Amino acid sequence: MESANQDINLNSPNKGLLADAMTDVPVDNAARGAAPVGLTLAEEEELRAELAKVEEEIGTLRQVLAAKERHCGELKRKLGLTPLDGLKQNLSKSWHDVQVSNAYVKTSEKLGEWNDKVTQSDFYKKTQETLSQAGQKTSAALSNVGSVISRKLGDMRNSATFKSFEDRVGTIKSRVVGSRENSTDGLHSPSGAGDKSPQDNAPF
Repeated sequence: MESANQDINLNSPNKGLLADAMTDVPVDNAARGAAPVGLTLAEEEELRAELAKVEEEIGTLRQVLAAKERHCGELKRKLGLTPLDGLKQNLSKSWHDVQVSNAYVKTSEKLGEWNDKVTQSDFYKKTQETLSQAGQKTSAALSNVGSVISRKLGDMRNSATFKSFEDRVGTIKSRVVGSRENSTDGLHSPSGAGDKSPQDNAPF
């Protein structure tokens, strides 16, 4: 059961070890079961030998690949390349592969043709002209509204009613400010303090 706890991460440098442990397990004749239909015993033995050989080659290739990946990782570390750099490079290469693929090129060409057809159609041209005219009319209308409002406000400020209202507000303001100043002066004057009777100053 020790092999079950081994690291099976594909990025692990130890990933080839699990396959090696499994190829060394002996297979007895009882576990093999009956020979497949249509094969003689000699053909079965030959196929099993070839299978063992291929599995051994796979294990060797995994070990070589793991060693190459370790070496590649060391080189990247020495160059200061991070996994993020590798991811960016892979994405860039994948995007380049997509861009040069036949499907992408054909799709781009087809979209370009559709775009040309749409922009050259009478319906598109009429819609564009209508939107342009509507935009010009809207700009002119807003400009007219703004000038009318400005003129009305100017007329209102120059009217006698507005001037009279302004004068009244100024008069009320001066009265309020003046009365406030007078009341403040009365509170702080020494005569105001002397007017109180001794009974008012008596404690409760």
